[in-house]
Amino acid sequence: MDVQNAAVAAAQAHRTANGAAILAEFVELLAMPNVSRHLEDVAHVADHIVTMLEARGVNARAVARNGAGPVVVGRLDVPEATETVGIYAHYDGQPVDQPDWQVEPFKPTLLSGPLGDGGTEIPLPAGNDIIDPEWRLYARSTSDDKAPVLAICAALDALRDAAISPTVNLLFLFEGEEEIGSPHLPLYLEDLKDELSVADIWLICDGPVHQSRQPQVVFGVRGISEMELTVFGPKRPLHSGHYGNWARNPNMELAQLLASMKDADGNVIIDGFYDGTQEITTTDRAAVAALPDDDAALRAELGISNTEDNGTGLVLRLLMPSLNIRGFAGGGVGPEAANVIPTHATASIDIRLAPGNDPEDMMDRVEGHISAKGWHIVRDVPDNTTRANHAKVIKVDRNASYPGVRLPTDSGLADSLLNAASVAAGGSVVAVPTFGGSVPLHHFTTILDTPIAITPFANHDNNQHAANENIRVANLWYGIDLMASLMTMDLRS
Repeated sequence: MDVQNAAVAAAQAHRTANGAAILAEFVELLAMPNVSRHLEDVAHVADHIVTMLEARGVNARAVARNGAGPVVVGRLDVPEATETVGIYAHYDGQPVDQPDWQVEPFKPTLLSGPLGDGGTEIPLPAGNDIIDPEWRLYARSTSDDKAPVLAICAALDALRDAAISPTVNLLFLFEGEEEIGSPHLPLYLEDLKDELSVADIWLICDGPVHQSRQPQVVFGVRGISEMELTVFGPKRPLHSGHYGNWARNPNMELAQLLASMKDADGNVIIDGFYDGTQEITTTDRAAVAALPDDDAALRAELGISNTEDNGTGLVLRLLMPSLNIRGFAGGGVGPEAANVIPTHATASIDIRLAPGNDPEDMMDRVEGHISAKGWHIVRDVPDNTTRANHAKVIKVDRNASYPGVRLPTDSGLADSLLNAASVAAGGSVVAVPTFGGSVPLHHFTTILDTPIAITPFANHDNNQHAANENIRVANLWYGIDLMASLMTMDLRS
């Protein structure tokens, strides 16, 4: 039996023998309030995590900047190891003011199954009590994202008890501001760059397994650029009966401009929009083909009969940049409607970026398209002179943006991670080329110059960010096995 299989076997034996103690330690961590903006609470959790890591022989400390939630940094060096794996998670949580909580958010509650589906409250196990993997533990941050802290500590305990040494050096980074957008993470990464950039890869331990309950490894996330476009009409609202067919209507003009950005099948026709996008490789397409195909079920669930690009599958579409109109405002509708030509119309758009798309370049291309359609672009509300000199005036605001990142699925690192997850799961895992959402993981690649991948293990129905957040015990157990496997993998570059 090789070291990785032995490590997973050790993790399984350890959690079987010590399940009650593992859950008790997790309950202690979960009972500590951790809402991101409550810095005193967050700092208290950070100190507790340092103590947990130190008990496992990890050289750990909390690092704080003024006005910021601290990060916890830990390192475990392994004699003769030549490679280093970094593991990131966040320990802060969402607010708990949602009205639908059926348990106290910071009083962890164990149920025999899901709330509302036959699950009833049961006491925490003790001693050698048998633990049902279908039990669920309810509290804020059970799944998002204190679970990796517990899984790492339990995996280290299991390896120690079995006298198995990790095969790689280990770096840990636990953040306390992820749920408010990680405003200080870039600064921390810059401050700690010499220490953290030695990792050969950073594994982001956050998020759920696939909806099918199959474990998954995700190799990328999309970036984002946000823009707001405001078209100006008359300086005061005009009666549509008196002035319709004469005064230009900003609603119509903005709608026409937006419609010119995509063709009838949903593909963006802005010049150069897809230039530079990272190639979708044969391996990527094979990974997508191996995913459960639930497009038809999803269309039925959503009540839509067809989708863009002549029905191309969702996951393949997520590998390309997209342009979305997320809101449009101009005048009123329904009871608020008035027979007027409004003074202005505004649309908010988001551009989801694939790896290879530069955020500023993508917004430049949108602006180039707008200019080519005869619009004069301004950054502030236009004055009378600007209005008099230009027939078509549009105000463009460029907002938050950051690039996407993706580890090639045909790389040695990807093979290592998929093998590690497969050993932990005892079977096949899902390889996902990219998540559709946007997460600022580019900081690891741009500041530390280190590739990333996402290794989630929470249940897909965990209610993260909502009331009654939970984790299924089976998923927590898989997380412990996964950490043991990752700590003993052969990291192929």
